[in-house]
Amino acid sequence: MTTTNQDAFDYTRRWSPDQKPQFLSLTDGGPKVRYLRAGQGPALVLLHSIRTQLDLFQRVIPKLTDHFTVYALDFPGFGWSEIVPGADYREPAMRQHVVNFIERLGLRDITLAGESMGATLALTAAAALGGRVKQVVAFNPYDYLPGVERANLLASVIIKSVRAPLIGPIFAAMESKGSLAGILGGGFHDPRRLPPDLLDELVKAGKRPGYAKVARAVYRALPSYVAARSQYARIGTPVTLVYGDHDWSRPAEREANRALIKGAKMITLKDTRHIASLESPDAFARILIETLSTARSAA
Repeated sequence: MTTTNQDAFDYTRRWSPDQKPQFLSLTDGGPKVRYLRAGQGPALVLLHSIRTQLDLFQRVIPKLTDHFTVYALDFPGFGWSEIVPGADYREPAMRQHVVNFIERLGLRDITLAGESMGATLALTAAAALGGRVKQVVAFNPYDYLPGVERANLLASVIIKSVRAPLIGPIFAAMESKGSLAGILGGGFHDPRRLPPDLLDELVKAGKRPGYAKVARAVYRALPSYVAARSQYARIGTPVTLVYGDHDWSRPAEREANRALIKGAKMITLKDTRHIASLESPDAFARILIETLSTARSAA
């Protein structure tokens, strides 16, 4: 299965029938990433979470296209983007991919927003991109340990096993629809908000040759996202931190982030856990639209 296979387009066209995903090489030598461009207005770049892809935002993007030109990508190795054997999935490398994506497309005056791992990358990429970024909205940043292991007991057992030195590759290759549903379900206050067809899509993408190695590398790289908090003090653009009231992060961890980021605002979403884009899409979209309005008023 290749990244230009029809599978890379079919599911996304179900919820975004007017736009077909495209592929972009982040550097002259790659890797190629799949991305979606939709709507009109100022640029909004959406960055997805661990073990997902741009389709994570399927309930949000249609609410935003009258206000933004939305760009959403599959990180290298994720979803239907190119898998490069031996690639680095630690935060500095992933941050550089985000920077390359934005620079490759020539985007400026960007609203940079992400969820979970994508929220952390939105924050650190903003520090690297400087004046290209107009504002950052970070939903449930993933920058604490043990992170996803707080989702539930199943997640804790599986993630520990996948990261383990000897048995890790075996457990990574054993991912099933049931195990993935169990882990992702721990990201919802109401697990019924996880779309069954998205779960099927994630399982399908996860069967690509080499993906088990990607998954293991990502889970083993998660401590680097905690270390990346050192970049937060360098952010020079307005930041809004958004947390679900039942997010995996603890109140003290949230307040520590607000203290690190000069002038950061914080919003709490009711009856929401870690995957706000699917669980509270109306609120997710409203916050992005309102922060755009605020930024325009301040200009």
